[in-house]
Formats: sequence, structure tokens, C-alpha cells
Amino acid sequence: MKKIHLLAGVALFAPAPLLAQSQADQAPSPDAAATPGDGSDTTRTGAIVVAANRSPTDIDRVPASVTVLDKERIDRAGDLAVADLLVRTPGISLTRNGGYGTATQLRIRGAESDQTVVVIDGVKINDPSSPGGGYNFANLLTGDASRIEVLRGPQSILWGSQAIGGVVNVVTPLPTADLEGSFDIEAGSRETVSGRAAIGGRTGPLGWRIGAQTFTTQGISAIAPEFGGGEADGYRNQSVTGRAVLDIVNGVSADLRGYYSNGRVEIDGFSGDTPEYSRNEEFVGYAGLNVALFDGRFRNRFAYGYTDTDRENLNPTRQRAQTFDAAGTNHRAEYQGSVAIVSGVDAVFGAENEVSRFSSVSPSASLSVPIPAPATGRAEITSFYGQLNVSPVAGLTLTGGVRNDDHNRYGSKTLFAAGGVWALPTGTVLRASYSEGFKAPTLYQLFSEYGNDALRPEQANGWEAGAEQRFLEGAVALGATYFERRSTDLIIYAGCTSTTTDPRCFVPGSTTERRFGYYDNVSRAFANGIEASGRVAIGDRLTVDGNYSWVTSEDRSTGSANFGKQLARRPRHSWNAAANYSFPGGPSFGAAVRWSGEAFDNASHSVRFAPYTLVDLRAEAPVSDEVSVFVRGENIFDERYETVYRYGTLGRSIYAGLRGRF
Repeated sequence: MKKIHLLAGVALFAPAPLLAQSQADQAPSPDAAATPGDGSDTTRTGAIVVAANRSPTDIDRVPASVTVLDKERIDRAGDLAVADLLVRTPGISLTRNGGYGTATQLRIRGAESDQTVVVIDGVKINDPSSPGGGYNFANLLTGDASRIEVLRGPQSILWGSQAIGGVVNVVTPLPTADLEGSFDIEAGSRETVSGRAAIGGRTGPLGWRIGAQTFTTQGISAIAPEFGGGEADGYRNQSVTGRAVLDIVNGVSADLRGYYSNGRVEIDGFSGDTPEYSRNEEFVGYAGLNVALFDGRFRNRFAYGYTDTDRENLNPTRQRAQTFDAAGTNHRAEYQGSVAIVSGVDAVFGAENEVSRFSSVSPSASLSVPIPAPATGRAEITSFYGQLNVSPVAGLTLTGGVRNDDHNRYGSKTLFAAGGVWALPTGTVLRASYSEGFKAPTLYQLFSEYGNDALRPEQANGWEAGAEQRFLEGAVALGATYFERRSTDLIIYAGCTSTTTDPRCFVPGSTTERRFGYYDNVSRAFANGIEASGRVAIGDRLTVDGNYSWVTSEDRSTGSANFGKQLARRPRHSWNAAANYSFPGGPSFGAAVRWSGEAFDNASHSVRFAPYTLVDLRAEAPVSDEVSVFVRGENIFDERYETVYRYGTLGRSIYAGLRGRF
């Protein structure tokens, strides 16, 4: 049976990265010096461009593997959470500690989940108070997203520390009409209700848009029934996004962006059902000034970004309900320039200063025990970067980049990247790139109760090479990419026994006060694999696409008992396939299949996750030119599966609703 699944995956290949690429070679290249997010990346030429590359760029000039999901693809999939949408794309695996709202980790090409940079409307977001300093995808809904991009492989040249696995870029729209709006309303299994609405317009020099979403569900038990879970653990989330751009004078504009999310999810304890719950509040703010000179060939952006994440866990059965409280902030000042030097030569460069702070405390259950002073910490990093793109002959683009990060604790680190992409007249596109990554220890790893201030930064380097072939003016596309990544000085949590004499198992400065564990640099990892993709479009009616990923991500720590074993919670093999058929001016029908191969919950492979197959169906029919009705079923065969040991997963789910665009 396993061989059948693998052969099917290879036969289907997989098109996620190609869905938006097939027409890229037919449109003229965009202005290489355009400013991300100003609308020029999607409306000027119709060319497919990549804002996650820091400056809108024709996708055939990007040497790294990239997937672009436009609004049509997002709507068609119907996924409520961004993570559920992204797991359908090549090289990505997902784990979730229960139903919606529980801890959700996304891994790109087998890298750690906290080695992925997440960007919302140009602002890099992460939680400095979390152990790995990464981003929890639990509360990120598709909402008002008009475009989502995934760059794979080390991307630290342009995005700095943490982008070892890759970058996920979420873009919300700006209006192009005097007044426009949209809404989505749906309800279904487990008392799930989701409502979203957005409105915006263009009045003279001002373009604005605001969107809001509310989501509630009765949920499932976080702990699986076979491990004692019985009660449903509910989840609710409210979010608001907003953007405004004001054209001050010709070539000068001001840009404001904001995102706010407030989530509450019920969680279970280690022993099973409990009344515990967790709250998560996120805020992202951005203010920028855009200045275009020399007829737009030299664009400058001066910006300030701010992120604030507050988390707490509470247990109503305790005398003191609060069991955990954490807060993390990022202040980021930046300058970015992009210049079209001459025809076929352009550059992106900039400077950044980021200050991160965190606090974390776990209060005692007894009111008689004072709440201890929280663990706190601060880190500052100043960076300079530059990337040059040169097209010496038609269709060939060579790229080189360098970045220097100056960390207040770890000094200066310089990284390099290089690559090339050759788009031939035959419809063949060849890509190859090399890049380096660097991730400083997080504030939690340094200063929490398990902290170790002697930690070294994690480092990685990787390369990839791939080819894509387009036929019939882009109606058919097939492609494959091979990649490798080597990571060193990876940081892990090491537990302590009650009898150990290891000085790291004692609170720093004490020889008698023990602690449960500490963070240390002990791990090495090697990842390689193949991502294959394909797409076939028959007119405007039928589209079939799919992707297959073989990702080996192994422990290569010297002397480790687990040397050579696949890292935890990462399947080696997975594939996705989807088909969509639309009647002229009428309803459309779609089906999607996702297969995930064998995986293990721990490094020693003592807990195995069996392969699983999930099948989804959808149908949509227009009620008018602006409104349509839809119904979709997820996991329609009610497959039982695991991504985290002891935690439940969603079974068969049916949803129906209305979608409006006006």
C-alpha cells in the first residue's frame, strides 16, 4: 500500500508552486524598483512577482523555490487557517496539539518550526517570549489575505536571523475602486461559525481598507479519546486588519498597516480533560514613508514596525488561576532602497535595527506564595544587506547577496548567497542557488529559568537546483527541485535528573538549587530531498495539479544514539493532488487529496505515526454576479491520524456558507 501511495505521488507530481507561475513568461517584467505592498506588484502588468523577495520581482528572476497563492486559490481551497492551506504546498509539514487554536507548528523542508520567518504586510512577526522565538500559526486565519507566498531554504540575506527554513509572506489587499468590499460567512461541524467582512476604497490621494473576522468552534478534545480526552475544547478568535496609503506629492506616499488578533482556546493537562485554557493576543503595527526618485527607478522606504505578543494560561481549579504569563515585543526601524540601475541590472539594499524584549513567569498555585519576579531579557541586532540582480542575456538572471548582522551579544556575522535562473524560449526554466542562515539564541533560551548564557548561534547553509518545463503556452507545467541543507550548533532542551552533578542542572550562581533542565548546543542536522510539482489546465474549465515531497531530515549529532534517524514529526514522503471543474458561468466542483507518510513523535523513534490520507470535497455556485454559495467537506472519510502523540485531530467536517465580492 505504501508503494502505491508513493507511485501515485510521483505520477501526479505537484503544482503548488506552479499554479501562479504558468503565465509568468508571457508578461513583461515589472519595475524592479517597485515598493512592496503599494499595489504595483499585482496590478501594473499582470506578471507574477514575488514581494517576499523584498522587492516585487518577476518570478522567473527568482533563483529560490517559491510558491505563490493568489486570492482565487485561497478562496477555492476554503481553508480557515493559513497553516492548513500551506500544508498543501511542497516541502511543508504540519503538527497541531489538538483542534483549531492549539499550538500549531509549520516546518519547511524539515527545518525546525522556529526557523521560519512569518511576514504580514511587510512586518516580520515572531514571539520573543516563546522558547524558540518563532511564530505559532494557531491564530493566523486566512481572513483578508489576498496573497500568500512561501520561499523555501535559508533566506537570511534579506530576512535575517531565523530565516533558516524559509519565509511565509501574507499580504492583505488595497482597493483599486472608489468603494469595494467582500464578505465570507460559513458554519458547520462542531458548532463552527466563521464570519469575515472587509471594505475599502480610493478617495483622491487616499486608499484604505479595513477587514475583520470572528471565528468560534466547539472543537474537539485536545487530548485524544484513547488517552482520556472526552470533553470538547472550544476555541474563539477575533481579528482586525487595516491598511491605508496616502499619496502626499508625486512620488511620495505614507503607508500605515495594522493587524490585531485575540484568541482563547481550551487546553488539556497531561492527565486528560481539565478546565484549563490559554489566551493569546497579537498586535502588529507598521508606519512607512515611500519616496520614489528618478521616475520611479530609485525607490526608498523608511519604516518602523512593532509587534507585541501576550500569552497566558489559566486553570480555574487552582487557588491562583494563572499558571503562566509571557510577553514579547519587537521594535524594528529600517531603511530599504531598490534601484533599477540599467536595463537588466537592479539591486535591493537596506539597513535595520531590531530590539527584542521578553518576560516570562510561572506563578505558584498558592496565594500565600508571592509571584516571583519574571525572567526578562533584551537583545539588539543591527543589520546591513544588499542583493544585486543582473541579466547579462535575455532570460538569464544572476543574483548575489551579502548581509552583516551585528548582535549585541554575539558580535558580527556575515552571510552570503548566490544563485541564477535561466528562462529559455522553449518554456524551460532552470534554477540554482546557494544561501546561508544564522539564528541567534532566543531570549527564552538565554534568560529563562532554563537559560544558558553560553549558547552559540545556530547556523546553516543550503543549496538547491531545479528545472521546470511549460507546455501549450503554460497550460501544462512540470517541475522538480533537489535541495540540501546542513545545520550546526542546533539548540535543544536537555532534562536533568535529581541526582546529577552537572553544574548546568543548577540555577546559575547556585550549587544547591536544582532546575529541571537547560538549553545547550549539541545537535547537528542534515536535510535533503526532492520537491516535484505539476499542473494541467484545460481551458477555463478543468484544472488538475499536485505535488510530491521527499524530505530527509536527519540527526547528524556526533556520538548521538539517534544518529541517522529522521527528526521527530517530519514525514519523509508526502503528496497532494487537487482537481477543479467549472461550468461556464455556473457552479464549480473540486476535490483534494493529501497523503502523509510515516513519521515519529520522538528522536528515538519509539513512538510511530502511521501514514494517513485525507480527502476533501467542495462545490460552489453563483447566486448573482457578486454572491455565491458554497459547501465543503474536509476529511470526508473520517480518517483517524496523529501529528503529535496523545493529541487529537479533526475528523469529518462539513461546512456551508456564502461568499460575496463587490
